[in-house]
Amino acid sequence: MSIIICPGIHESLFTQCFVSGWIDQLTDEAKKKKAVDVLMFPGEGGLALSGFHLWQFLHKHLQDRIESPVVFISFSAGVVGAILAAHKWQEIGGYVKAFIAIDGWGVPMWGNFPIHRMSHDYFTHWSSSMLGSGQNNFCADPPVDHLQMWRSPQSVQGYCLDSCFSESPPKQRLSAAEFLHLLLKHYEDN
Repeated sequence: MSIIICPGIHESLFTQCFVSGWIDQLTDEAKKKKAVDVLMFPGEGGLALSGFHLWQFLHKHLQDRIESPVVFISFSAGVVGAILAAHKWQEIGGYVKAFIAIDGWGVPMWGNFPIHRMSHDYFTHWSSSMLGSGQNNFCADPPVDHLQMWRSPQSVQGYCLDSCFSESPPKQRLSAAEFLHLLLKHYEDN
């Protein structure tokens, strides 16, 4: 399984914080088994919005593994390019196992793959859900700054909404990093 990290338009340091604060720690077991490959889209600035450039990146790095499962984790403006690339990847025979949008406010979500939204406050969760979302979404409570969701998901507390994993009953508090870990564990196991 490959995890595709799609940052938004922000300092690259925030993505490094996201990776070091969450991905490196929580997927060590899977990395040791070589079950998870983490690829970070290097698109900076407006390239975060480009589904075409992200699709080219995927094609370059995964062309020999096109049918291998892919999970997208995207943030803010990066959600725009990532959802477009996910559809294009699927059109050419790629397997999109799941799509996780972190604070993709105002971005319509559709697809025949599981979609999860993570929001920095309830208004963002509620208003974005009208544009499509799946089950097992996350909402920060108390609300946090938009960039904190990406910069330090381990520090953001909240709830799983719209359904829940068996490991996380409704209204059980957990961090955004723990929620992401539960999602990835679910997709690694299934």
